[in-house]
Amino acid sequence: MQEPGWYRGSHSALSSLIGREYIFLKKVMAMFRPVSSKLNPTLLEEGILRFWKSHHIFEKSETLRLGAPDYVFYEGPPTANGKPGVHHALARAFKDIFPRYHVMKGNHVIRRGGWDTHGLPVEIGVEKQLGFTNKAQIEAFGIARFNELCRQSAFEYIQEWERFTDRLGFWVNLETAYVTYHNEYIETVWWILKQLWDKGLLYQGYKVVPYCPRCGTPLSDHEVALGYAEAEDPSVFVRMPLVDEPGASLLVWTTTPWTLPGNVAVAAHPNVDYVTVERPLPEGGSERLVLAEALLEKVFPGEALPVLESYKGKKL
Repeated sequence: MQEPGWYRGSHSALSSLIGREYIFLKKVMAMFRPVSSKLNPTLLEEGILRFWKSHHIFEKSETLRLGAPDYVFYEGPPTANGKPGVHHALARAFKDIFPRYHVMKGNHVIRRGGWDTHGLPVEIGVEKQLGFTNKAQIEAFGIARFNELCRQSAFEYIQEWERFTDRLGFWVNLETAYVTYHNEYIETVWWILKQLWDKGLLYQGYKVVPYCPRCGTPLSDHEVALGYAEAEDPSVFVRMPLVDEPGASLLVWTTTPWTLPGNVAVAAHPNVDYVTVERPLPEGGSERLVLAEALLEKVFPGEALPVLESYKGKKL
C-alpha cells in the first residue's frame, strides 16, 4: 500500500516529469524581464512614450473608434511666444484626462490642438524687442510691420512646446492645429457670433474691466495677473464735501488713490460710531470733518479736537 502524496511510477518517469516542468518554468521566466528593486520613473516614462510612438498608439485610438459617437476636444490654445511653465503642465494634464476617459468609454475622440497668436503677451514681447514704450511708437514704426513681427514671434518657441507636449504624454493632434490669426479661424468666429446674434443671444451692456492706459486697451483678469508685483503705494486722506452741509466733509482714507477719478460712492458701517469734529485750518477759519470715532486719535494724534456730534453710521 502506497502512502498518500507519493508519485506512482518509476524513478525515470519522475525525473522526466521534473525535467519537463523545469524547462517549462525556464520558458515562462524568459517571457518576463527582471524587475529591478530600484525604480527609475524617468526611464519608465520614456519607455512608455517610445512604445506609444513606435506603435502609433495615439493614432490607433482615433482610427479604431471610427463610427462610434464623437467626443470633440478643441484645446484652449497656449501662446508659443514664451516657454512653457509648470502651470501649463497642470493644464495639459487636465486636458488629457477627459479625452482618455471618453476613449475608454468607446467614443471616437477628436483631439485638435491650437495656437493662440493674438493678444497682449505677443505684442508686448515684440515691443520689448524693439525697445518701444508706448502706442505712438508702434504707429510710427508701422502697424502692418509690427503685426508681421507679432506673427513671427507667436511661434518662437514652437519646438519647445512640441517637445513639452510629447514628454508629458499629452495626446493631441498638432499637425491639424488651428491658428487664431488664420483667416479661416477668424471667419469661423465671426460666423459663430452671427449665429448667436440671429438667435437673439447677444446683448449690449456695460461691464467694469481693468484698463491699461499705456497699452490703450482693456485687460483680461489673466493679463492683469501676469503683471502682478508687490509694490508700495501711497495711501491718502480725501475730503468728500457734503452738499447739504456747507463747510463739512466726510474724511475718507483709501489705499487705492488711482480709483478716485471713477469714485461714485462712500461706504459707512451702520453699527460703527462716527463723530463730527471741528478742526482749524492753516489759512484761518475751521472745517468740520466726519470720521470713525475709534480712529480719531490715530488720524489726529495729539490734537484735542472738539467733538460736535456723535452718532451711528446708519445715520449717514
